[in-house]
Amino acid sequence: MNKLRNIFFVMICLLVTLSACRIGKDYQRPDLNLPDSYRNGPATADTISIGDIPWDEFFKDSTLLALIDTAIVYNYDIQRAMKNIAIADQINREARAQFLPEINGNIATIDRDFRSENFYSGPTQKWYEEKGKEPPKNMYTYTPQHSSGVSLSWELDIWGKIRRQNESAAASYLQTHEARKLIQTQLVAEIAQGYYNLLMLDAQLEVANRNLRLTDSTLRIIQLQYDAGKTTSLAIQQTRSQRLSAQSLIPQLERELAIQENALRALAGQMPDSVDRSGKLEDFLENSISAGVPLYMVTNRPDVRASELALRAANAEVGVAQAYRYPSLTIDATGGVLSMLPSNWVSIPGSLFGGIIGSITQPIFSRRKLKTDFEVAKLERDKAELDFQEDVLTAINEITNSLITLEKLREEHDITIERVKVAQLGIKQSDLLFKAGRATYLEIINAQKTAIDSELELVSLKQQLLLARVDLYRALGGGWQSKQDMN
Repeated sequence: MNKLRNIFFVMICLLVTLSACRIGKDYQRPDLNLPDSYRNGPATADTISIGDIPWDEFFKDSTLLALIDTAIVYNYDIQRAMKNIAIADQINREARAQFLPEINGNIATIDRDFRSENFYSGPTQKWYEEKGKEPPKNMYTYTPQHSSGVSLSWELDIWGKIRRQNESAAASYLQTHEARKLIQTQLVAEIAQGYYNLLMLDAQLEVANRNLRLTDSTLRIIQLQYDAGKTTSLAIQQTRSQRLSAQSLIPQLERELAIQENALRALAGQMPDSVDRSGKLEDFLENSISAGVPLYMVTNRPDVRASELALRAANAEVGVAQAYRYPSLTIDATGGVLSMLPSNWVSIPGSLFGGIIGSITQPIFSRRKLKTDFEVAKLERDKAELDFQEDVLTAINEITNSLITLEKLREEHDITIERVKVAQLGIKQSDLLFKAGRATYLEIINAQKTAIDSELELVSLKQQLLLARVDLYRALGGGWQSKQDMN
C-alpha cells in the first residue's frame, strides 16, 4: 500500500512539473521602426493629440452630437458588431471551460443483445432462469444490461495547449471589440462629414440665391438702358442667359441637400426626412491641431489594435499546434449502478460499479499532419506579423497625408479669401463703370461669374478643411470613446 502511495505521489509531482512547461513562445511586439515625428510635422510631438479627445467633446454642434448619439445606438453595422462581440464572448467562455473535466450523466440505459445458435456463446442463463423459461436456440437474449451512472473525462494541460487556446480565443474576443470601435470611428467620421457637407450645400445655396438676386438687379438695369436706346437686345439675352444659369444651380443644390439628409438619417438607422442644422461652416473652423507621437497614436487606432491582436492569436496557435505533437494525459472515470435484471437495477451495493483509467497518448505517425499543422501555424504567424506592420505603415501614411492636406488646404483657403475680396470689388467697380457708360454688360457678367465661382470655391474649401480635420481625427483613432467611456 505504501509503495502504491509513493508511486502515486511521484506521478503527481511529475505531472505538476510537466504542467509548468508551456509550449510555444510568449508574444512580443515586433520592432516597428517608427519615426519620432511625422513628415512636415514638428520635430518633437506631445503624447496628447486630438485622437484622445472624446467625440462628444471634439464636435461642438448639438445637432451633430445628437445624430452621432443616435447612430451609435441604431446603426445596423454597429448592431451587427455587437452581435459579433456576443458570439466571440460565448466562444471565449467555451475556451476557458476546457480546463474543466467533461462530465456526462447516464440516467437510464437498457441494452439487450439478441443472438442465435451459431453465435460462439450461449444465452444468459440467469435471465431465463429468473423468468422460468427455457432459452431458445434462435434470437435468445444475450448479456442484457440495465445501467445508470456518471462518466468523467479530463485532459491535463501538461504542455499548455489549453492555455494557448485560451490566449487565442481571448485575442479573438478582444478583436471583436476593436472591430466595433473601428466601425464606430468610421461611422462618427461619416456622419460628421455628411453634416458638414450639408452646411456646405446650405452655404452654396445661399451664394446661389444671392447671385440670382444680383443678376435680377443687373437685368433690370440693362432693361432700362435698352428702353433708353443705350444698349442692344443682345445684352438683354446674354444677361437672361446668365440669370437662368444662376437659377438652375438652386434646384441642383436642393436635390443634393435632400439626398445628403437622407444619407445621414440612414447612417443613424432612421427613415428619410429632413435634418436640422445649427451654425455655419466657419463656426467650426479651428487652426490648433496636435497629432501626437507616431508610436503612441498608431497603437490607439482600433484597426492597428485588432491587427496586433490577430498576431497574438496566431502566435498562440503556434503553441497549440506544437502541443499536439507531444504526449497527452487523459483521466477517464465512470461510476454508477449496473445489473442484468431490471429488478436489481438500483440494488445497492450489489449493483454498484466504478472504474478509472489513466492514459498517456503519444502520436507517432499521422502522415505528417501534425508537422504540417505546426509549420503552417508558424507561417500564418509570420503573415499576421506582416499584416500588423503593413497596418501600422498604412496608419502612419494616413495621418501624415491628413496633416499635409490640412496644411495645404489652409494655404488655399487664405488665398481664396483674397480672391473673393477681389471678385466682390470687381462687381462693385464694373457696376459703377457700367452705370457711367465706361464698361460693357459683358464685363458685368464676367465679374459676377468670377465672384460666384470664387465664393463657391471658398465654401467648398471651408468644407474640405472640416472634412480633413475629421479625417485626421479618425486617422488618429478618435471617435470610439465618449466622455462616459473615459469615466
